[in-house]
Amino acid sequence: MAHEDAGHYAAKHNKGTELSPAVQKAIEDKNKNGFITCAAAHGIAKTLSIPPAEVGVAVDLMEVRLSRCQMGLFGYEPDGRIIKAATEVNPELDAAIRESIKGGKLPCLVSWEIAKRFGIAKMDVASACETLGIKISSCQLGAF
Repeated sequence: MAHEDAGHYAAKHNKGTELSPAVQKAIEDKNKNGFITCAAAHGIAKTLSIPPAEVGVAVDLMEVRLSRCQMGLFGYEPDGRIIKAATEVNPELDAAIRESIKGGKLPCLVSWEIAKRFGIAKMDVASACETLGIKISSCQLGAF
């Protein structure tokens, strides 16, 4: 959604989309002034054994904003994103990223899997992608 659409996240979903009471309660418990962090949303998904996308839909329906993307791509004040290009990219990491591109972009979930496989921070994968000119797509929570 465009920045000017902020606060109208429920409009992304079909009318009548239902909100699970358990998910709603968990989000309310983690809601800080209308925001929930990416890590908190993923924690809810893990605790309730549901896909992160289900939490993302609930966040949208509740008009709560996601913040502090674990990839560093959005939700950080004052500039929104904190990710910077890496000064260099390990050739093995470069190959893993390039082999995993789908539709010209690297899916968020795949970037997390790469980070885990290489034993590096998620933001390190995002930094490598910045250097390589590769966009990360398909946010697991549905933010992008």
